[in-house]
Amino acid sequence: MNILLLGSGGREHAIAYKIAQSPQCGQLFIAPGNAGTEGLGENVKLDIMDFEAVGQFALTHRVEMLVVGPEAPLVGGIADYFASQATLKNIMVIGPSKQGAMLEGSKDYAKAFMQRHNIPTARYRTFTVDTLAEGEKFLESLEAPYVLKADGLAAGKGVLIEDDLATAKAHLREMLEDRKFGDASASVVIEEYLSGIEMSVFVLTDGSHYLLLPSAKDYKRIGEGDTGLNTGGMGSVSPVPFADKAFMKKVEDRIVKPTVRGLREEKIPYCGFIFIGLMCCGIGTEDASPYVIEYNVRMGDPETESVFPRIKSDVVALFENAAHGDLDGCKIEVDSRSAACVMMVAKGYPESYPKGDAISLGEDAEGVTLFHCGTKRDGEGRLVTAGGRVICATALANSLPEALLKSYNRCQTVEWDGKYQRRDIGQDLLKLIQEG
Repeated sequence: MNILLLGSGGREHAIAYKIAQSPQCGQLFIAPGNAGTEGLGENVKLDIMDFEAVGQFALTHRVEMLVVGPEAPLVGGIADYFASQATLKNIMVIGPSKQGAMLEGSKDYAKAFMQRHNIPTARYRTFTVDTLAEGEKFLESLEAPYVLKADGLAAGKGVLIEDDLATAKAHLREMLEDRKFGDASASVVIEEYLSGIEMSVFVLTDGSHYLLLPSAKDYKRIGEGDTGLNTGGMGSVSPVPFADKAFMKKVEDRIVKPTVRGLREEKIPYCGFIFIGLMCCGIGTEDASPYVIEYNVRMGDPETESVFPRIKSDVVALFENAAHGDLDGCKIEVDSRSAACVMMVAKGYPESYPKGDAISLGEDAEGVTLFHCGTKRDGEGRLVTAGGRVICATALANSLPEALLKSYNRCQTVEWDGKYQRRDIGQDLLKLIQEG
């Protein structure tokens, strides 16, 4: 079948990498794609928020499946648009309805959903500019650190964690009065801080049944030791060593099953991924417990770059089962090896950074894949930087230390002016393993 994949980042390169391996994949189109996806299918210039143009392309090129990578088209309602058009409604869309996408589109909506279905999460309240004074009082009722989240989409950068109360209040005013994150911070969720280790759980669901994908942990801060500004993600590893069968049973029973059951009970159309960001408290004790930090309604980036290479099953077949509401009884085969992904970024990221720097990829290395995140070809056909997060190296190996070593060795061979990467991806987990 012909498949259209929307998106242009490392997540989409990793998804395209697996789609292209499927015997069911005829022609693969990636809109708009990047310099890495061009080797897996045909990159096409489409505005992915212009649903009419996307639909017309799908009709013209006899597309049978639409896979939506990023969140913006989902929150904008692309699945609903296809379902509402007589000529498009039979195209399988891998991505939830607009109502389902509210789980990511609004932090307040997601928190209320969790409350309705008794899903463990941090205590919270939501405030607007009209209730700013109440928000400041709520901050005073909490213990440091203070967590502030822009209610809407903010490209993964709308979460602030502050140790100082006065600073937290100042940021709350900036978010609400000055619209620090634009319309995304018209409302702000303030929540209780949970102490623990973060991890990501991924689910493919047809709205009634689900498959659990490999777990992962990503690293959001720009600086080593998890310091500095938040980014879209500086690396990831999969699986997460402490997430053993006993802990994952807690995740399934307390979080995954109630989430999917809640979608079904509330009759929310949902075919696609649920990314559950967890805070894992009490790791190393019998009382270890998972709490939901956030929902996303698509795969994560850079987690996809470590999760998808571990999936051995035909992802197109799984997508088709999900689209037909037939995931019940499906199995997913996962590579037992560890995956490590290290992100290489442009100088200055996540603030202002240059574009157009020539990239040298160096020599290929066995067991390591480069996923392009922000690259393109210039007018002369040269590979150049086109974003803040540029390329990541993902390695598969029999152990996490070996996978990290292979990934970092490959990073050393990739060059452009001002390239930067963290040197401590996965080191916290290695320490846990040693201590355990």
